[in-house]
Amino acid sequence: MQTSVKSPVRFAGTGLHSGAPVRLTVHPAPAGTGIWFRRTDLAGRDAMVPANWEAVVPAALCTRIENPAGVAVSTIEHLMAALAGCGVTNALVHIDGPEVPILDGSAAPFVRGIMATGLNRLDAAQHALRILDVVEVRDGASVARLSSADVPEIAFEIDFPDAAIGRQDLTLRMANGAFVRELSDCRTFCRQADVDAMRAQGLALGGTLMNAVVVDGDRVLTPGGLRRADEAVRHKMLDAMGDLALAGLPILGRYTGIRAGHAMTNRLLRALFARPDAYDVVEVAPELARRLPGAGLTLSDLPAAAA
Repeated sequence: MQTSVKSPVRFAGTGLHSGAPVRLTVHPAPAGTGIWFRRTDLAGRDAMVPANWEAVVPAALCTRIENPAGVAVSTIEHLMAALAGCGVTNALVHIDGPEVPILDGSAAPFVRGIMATGLNRLDAAQHALRILDVVEVRDGASVARLSSADVPEIAFEIDFPDAAIGRQDLTLRMANGAFVRELSDCRTFCRQADVDAMRAQGLALGGTLMNAVVVDGDRVLTPGGLRRADEAVRHKMLDAMGDLALAGLPILGRYTGIRAGHAMTNRLLRALFARPDAYDVVEVAPELARRLPGAGLTLSDLPAAAA
């Protein structure tokens, strides 16, 4: 069964890259709507932007969607992960700027807001994409792959020279509330050298030690340190969850990312939809619905950082 939020959910903060203040509201939407963004700061132009893999355009260090009129919204991945992880299938997101607020650098504030208002069950069947064959894209040592599985799964591997991160790998089934419990509170991370380079290019102007985990060699510069010992790889899995949500339907399959990022995940979705033999669209029966992300969520699933 499709879902929507019961009532509007409001957020306010600054954009990670622009540093500009922005307000965002997730509104209920009818069955069959999917997820759309509406730029409320624009007049006289088509301000509606679909949260869809086909609308993704190249962007530095985030996921950016754009409509044919050139209206764009960037850094959507954490909100999209929260919507998917909470089982929201229909929403209209009003935003008064070009970038989703970074908040604490994780999906936790979005999850908390969605769970506080709750979901409406809509009288319409839900569908999912069942992966039938392996689809893979590569770029040097980076790999993104989809393969068959009975529920959504994410496996990720990263390897950074900084000892504070190093090599990390993790595999999780995203059934039920796993996203909320295991990934939602994990923050975006970067190296101090990368922060300096980004700011020299006019990026990460809204980044602070309060909305990102910043490391320098074996030191974690962010006050309070890590929320989890492997927070970095878990955040990459969070990003993948949000980027995969742009498929428009839950994916019954295993996503494997090896040093992958936003652009590679979008390339993977494009490769998937270019191969109709590699997937099937199936109606979600009640037994399967109970194993999808968001099913059976309760407030006790919220990590301490999100509660």
